[in-house]
Amino acid sequence: MKKEYEFLNQINFPSDLKKISESKLQKVADELREEMIDVVSVTGGHLGASLGVVELSVAIHYIFNTPNDKLIWDVGHQCYPHKILTGRKDKIRTLRQGGGLSGFTKRVESEYDTFGAAHSSTSISSALGIAEANKLSNKSDNVIAVIGDGAISAGMAYEAMNNAGASKTKMIVILNDNDMSIARPVGAMGTYLAKIFSGKIYFSLRETIKLITSAFSKRFSVKAGKAEDLLRSAVTGGTLFSSLGFYYIGPIDGHDLNSLIPILKNARDSKYAGPILIHIKTKKGKGYSFAEKAKDNYHGVSKFNVKTGEQSKSSNKLPSYTKVFANTLVHHAKKDSKIVAITAAMPDGTGLDIFRKEFPERTFDVGIAEQHAVTFAAGLATENFKPYAAIYSTFLQRAYDQVVHDVAIQSLPVRFAIDRAGLVGADGPTHAGSFDTTYLSTLPNFVVMAASDEAELVRMINTSTEINDKPCAFRYPRGTGTGSLLPSINEKLEIGKSKIIKEGNKLVILNFGARLNETLKAAENLKKKGVNITIVDARFAKPLDENLIWQLATTHEAIITIEEGSIGGFGSHVVDFLSKKGLIDSKLKFRSMTLPDTFIDQDTPENMYKKANLDSSSIEEKVLDVLNSNIILQKQK
Repeated sequence: MKKEYEFLNQINFPSDLKKISESKLQKVADELREEMIDVVSVTGGHLGASLGVVELSVAIHYIFNTPNDKLIWDVGHQCYPHKILTGRKDKIRTLRQGGGLSGFTKRVESEYDTFGAAHSSTSISSALGIAEANKLSNKSDNVIAVIGDGAISAGMAYEAMNNAGASKTKMIVILNDNDMSIARPVGAMGTYLAKIFSGKIYFSLRETIKLITSAFSKRFSVKAGKAEDLLRSAVTGGTLFSSLGFYYIGPIDGHDLNSLIPILKNARDSKYAGPILIHIKTKKGKGYSFAEKAKDNYHGVSKFNVKTGEQSKSSNKLPSYTKVFANTLVHHAKKDSKIVAITAAMPDGTGLDIFRKEFPERTFDVGIAEQHAVTFAAGLATENFKPYAAIYSTFLQRAYDQVVHDVAIQSLPVRFAIDRAGLVGADGPTHAGSFDTTYLSTLPNFVVMAASDEAELVRMINTSTEINDKPCAFRYPRGTGTGSLLPSINEKLEIGKSKIIKEGNKLVILNFGARLNETLKAAENLKKKGVNITIVDARFAKPLDENLIWQLATTHEAIITIEEGSIGGFGSHVVDFLSKKGLIDSKLKFRSMTLPDTFIDQDTPENMYKKANLDSSSIEEKVLDVLNSNIILQKQK
């Protein structure tokens, strides 16, 4: 910690926080907020959500006996103040860096991180599992889940609430309602929460605490008293949560510790045998004027100047893959009124904010609901529309059954724009696009493509517009392109056809995806050593360019496949084809270079690919190893 604080310097764990007078907790919160702003200005990260829960973090750790009482943060975007208060203060400036703290909750990092998270809407389910385990083990520890207004709109949250309400198991759910998830919450739930807030009767602080205290004491007896009825009538919007079996309290000011402390204390001490939902209103970006005024409330920021709020800008002037996708789709949509775009609460991240400006009626943000997004797209496809479901690779995993059952089996022409394919840097393994090639290319009736650069991405989008009898997917990485000249929107690919980039002898590399530049770097170094290799941009994992692979297998001594994905993807399909054709024998060596069978922690993308042995030096080493092994075998013969 760089600064001298009156209280924060004394706090290393929640046990230290409890030694401080309740009247001084707001000062603790102020110092915590100041420290966090200073930290994220250096590391970058998810600032807005964390600023919004500073008081809540202080209140929870002050009132509850963590880590014995279990605290689960949904998604984990907002866990920075929690980390500072739970033994990681001295490491907080390593946030999201190689060898440092994760940007999300992570069980192996701290016993205070009860459940690892980075995808939304899992907190209530996991909390209920822990609460049921407590019941079976005769433990009386509390279980607290904190979920945002965006995350609670997802189907999984309702499945969990339905189960929790029926179970009559004690647990506490805190709904952090800030009117702002990553993008503004969409759908009926956002409207419902707004009505709760706008329709409530405002009590004075003293009256509110008195009512809640009275309500708790009576509600948790056999029969509810008048105080409970008065409280429920005051908070007119609690009907939905009450009907799901939750005892609803709120909304209350989530930045007012004088309200939070007694309410959390009552929830902790209650004997009510069932789930409680405490609805708090907070402001994302609270306490930092630049975040409060920003459109995204500084949800995710790069390094920035604390005094001016100005974020560091990349010197790279090349367009991002995301923007290339969005602009290309806009060009096609101007010519084809059947093209529509779908996002699951990530319009900015997927570039569909650009599409929405041009075609607001043809852009659908379905909220944090990837399963619904896919089947919704399938429904559109049945009516001869051309849906583009733009979903990060890591999030598409959540809708795999829908991809299989609702799209692939029916051979519906849904187009999947898979952003963030491959390793993604500071967000770490939870956000890496590692598995989509494997889980999509195993499906019948699918075309699976990967762009080696931004020009190839344009060609793949162009091609996808005319795939009208089956689903297709094209994957592309996070970040900027290579500087390739973009082709026109009329330039298309022949389905299943690869492209020879460089011709050599003895060994061929089949590249699938954005490792092509690293492969070309390796080829340059190999050329200096007298080794000339053939390089192919495969373009398609399905269907394979079988004719070209056959030709290469019969004219080269070795084949290496390279991809930014797990085993079971492109390389597995190539070796399966070669094996079935009887082409793998003592004359032909085959190696595949994939992501390793491990989850790679956050770091720079360059370091992550180095750890994965998918950088240029690793490719060069693999080529030499394969060629040397061939020479040894030939000498032995």
